[in-house]
Amino acid sequence: MRTRIKVCCIASIDEAQLAIDAGADALGLVARMPSGPGPIEDELIARITAFAPPPISTFLLTAETTADAIAEHVAATRPTTVQVVSHIDRAESERLAALLPSVRRVQVIHVEGEDALASIHVYAPYVHAFLLDSGRPSAAIPELGGTGRAHDWSISASFVKASPRPVFLAGGLTPSNIGEAIRRVRPYAVDLCSGVRSGGRLDPEKLRAFVRATGDADRK
Repeated sequence: MRTRIKVCCIASIDEAQLAIDAGADALGLVARMPSGPGPIEDELIARITAFAPPPISTFLLTAETTADAIAEHVAATRPTTVQVVSHIDRAESERLAALLPSVRRVQVIHVEGEDALASIHVYAPYVHAFLLDSGRPSAAIPELGGTGRAHDWSISASFVKASPRPVFLAGGLTPSNIGEAIRRVRPYAVDLCSGVRSGGRLDPEKLRAFVRATGDADRK
């Protein structure tokens, strides 16, 4: 099965087109966050979601933690998918599924230890997919993504095996390590931001190298 590619931290229409041309399946659009790279205004997010042609998916990364606030954020930006970057309450996840039945819902799990596996049964009934990242939501200034750090892929591999939902792998992925990441974790999709950027800008050469390396890993 081909590993899908989500390019995150898209900052403009031009970057969106560059990612699409390189072979991305999805675009990640970072809204306001307590920390991390790539946030853009909701108005620009809405412009990019309107620009992206089918079958490209557009992911709104929202730091909102209640179902009502997340639904309002989705209404303002019109993505195909909402990526909830905080570990929200189970009841809010259940309510969000009721509020947004036609929008794909992805729950981020920040892998800080084996307790990440306990999140599967909490959210699986209410989401379409999980995304494993390397943030630290409990830090004094919460880290909710874009850290450029890899986490323990053995935990990620166990999560993939146990999850009834597709799993995206994020956190410190680059053209040089993506092959090992796919071999060890076997995710449905991979998600990257800083690993294909130079000076904060999306780097066409790094992105093409990442796409090639992903394809090579799939063929092995």
